[in-house]
Parts: sequence; structure tokens; C-alpha cells
Amino acid sequence: MVDQAKLREVAREVISREDVRLLIGYRPGTYGFRARPAFVESAEQVEELVFTPACVSNLASYLVLEEKPPLPRGAEPDNRKVAVMVKGCDSRALVQQMVEKAYERDHLVVLGIPCSGVVDMARVEARFPGVLSAGSIIREGDDFVLSFDGKTEKVPAAELLADKCKRCRYPTPLVSDIMLDDEVERFAEDDFSDIAELEGKSVEEKWAYWAEKFSRCIRCYSCRNVCPMCYCEDCILDRLKPVWMRRSVDISENTAFHISRAYHLAGRCIQCGECARVCPVDIPLMELNRKFYKDVEELYDYEPGLSTEATPLLSTFSVEDREDFIL
Repeated sequence: MVDQAKLREVAREVISREDVRLLIGYRPGTYGFRARPAFVESAEQVEELVFTPACVSNLASYLVLEEKPPLPRGAEPDNRKVAVMVKGCDSRALVQQMVEKAYERDHLVVLGIPCSGVVDMARVEARFPGVLSAGSIIREGDDFVLSFDGKTEKVPAAELLADKCKRCRYPTPLVSDIMLDDEVERFAEDDFSDIAELEGKSVEEKWAYWAEKFSRCIRCYSCRNVCPMCYCEDCILDRLKPVWMRRSVDISENTAFHISRAYHLAGRCIQCGECARVCPVDIPLMELNRKFYKDVEELYDYEPGLSTEATPLLSTFSVEDREDFIL
């Protein structure tokens, strides 16, 4: 686990640089075990920075929200760099955003955090319900240690670990300027066993399964808004001329929305799981995304977010590409 004193020392040095205007990191939340994004603009603010297993958010999403034009009248663009703390899975979002030319590499200062896993906050809060005062979570060997309300509880890490961490192939950031800890070895190979049951269903069973899931959707757009790869300034799903889908919350329009998003993320989703994490009605969106991810990997031997030298999947063509799956 990253040493907090070292983290703050490095952050202080970075934010004090004349060519850096902002550092995006984590700070403790206001209640329970949660951590929240921190936007540090001065050396005095670095004391609030932390990194713990509660730092589940993918901060890469904020990089593509930075001061998009038009600026206020009379304002000049601030072209100084933005520093950002990233875990291994988060770093893949940076890589893929750069592959897609969302910004240039020299726009960033990347503080890499080799990660031994974050918690599934829903599991934490189910295990310790009703904790309103600020608590904390640290990793000690094979356990998570939770402190709250003047007491301490030790829980086996496997019971609270996020599912994405159990199959993470890239726990050490793939891009960084400053690495804040030693490299973490790959946890496991991803065998996609979590979607095997879904793949084994008949077409009719799959439709019934997703119809029930999508019928819950309230079209809050949290999944889209949190996704680091959903950063189009003009989302086609919002257009009124022409109208691609209606605003009504029903199974037809909900299905169109989620299938459209899944196809938009094919060859782009970096498996951070943020969409499923923030969904207020618990739609298992990563099952859909991971099916697409598996197919892309098997059909095209392609994984997004691994190299800034890569070419986006859907902008490539080879006469050797398979065609036997085309109807």
C-alpha cells in the first residue's frame, strides 16, 4: 500500500511546479468508509490526499471534462499540465484516451499507484450498515482492517474485494511519470468465467434476462457520465434532430440506450467497472461490456488501453481479418 507521507511529499512537489495547475487525487469522504475525488490547486491542500482501498473511483473521467470551450468571455485558456493519480485499471483509461487523441501525453503528469485491490463499497456497507461517522480502510496482508466508531474490525480481503480486482491483469499502471510504490504482480488470468452462464443461455433466455435488467433503468445516465470512455461533447443519444431515441423510460428505449452504449464501447472499454458501480438500480452492465471485450479479444487479438502506440480497433482494417462470423 502506498505510503501516505510519500504520496503527499510527491504531490507537494508536483503541484508546486510552475507548469502544473491542478492535481486530481483522493481524499476521505464525509461519512462512512468512502473516499472522494480531491482537486488540489496549492501545496497547502496536499495534506488532505490519501490512497486507501476505498479509493475506488476512476479519476481519468475528469481529464476529459477539463474546461472545454467555449471559455467565458475574456478568459484565456490555461495550458499548464494536470496531474492525476491512477491505479492500474485507471491508467488504461489514460492510454485509451490518448490513443483516441483526447489530449496529448505532455498535457499530463501521471502519479502511478500500484494497486493491491480496492473494496466493493456495497459489500462493505452491507457488512457494516449504518456507519455515518467517517471511518477508514487499510490493507494488512490478506485482510482489510476497518476502523469506525471507536472500534476496529478485520475482514478477509477476499470477502470485500471488488470483483474486477480478483481478475485484474494490470494492477501496476501502464503509464506514469512518478511511480509511488513497488510494482504489483498480476493477480490472475482473466478466464471470463463470470459471463460463462450468460453465454450459455439461449437467445430467448438472454432476451428475458436483459429485458428484466433493462426494465429497471431510470435513464439517469450515471453509467455514461462516469465512464472515462464516454466523453463525446455531443452524445448522439441526446440529439433531438434527428431523434435517435425517445426520452421515455420503457423497455424499448432503455434497451436501445444500453445496446448503443455497449457497441460504442466495443474495443474501448478498459474494464474499470465504474458503470456498474454507480448504477442506482444494480444493472449488471459489466456483463454486457465484458462479453464485448471477450469477443474483441478473441476475434481480433485486441485489448484496449495497453499502449499509446496502438491504433483504435474500429479504425483498422486488414485483408486477413476474419469474415466467417458475418451473416
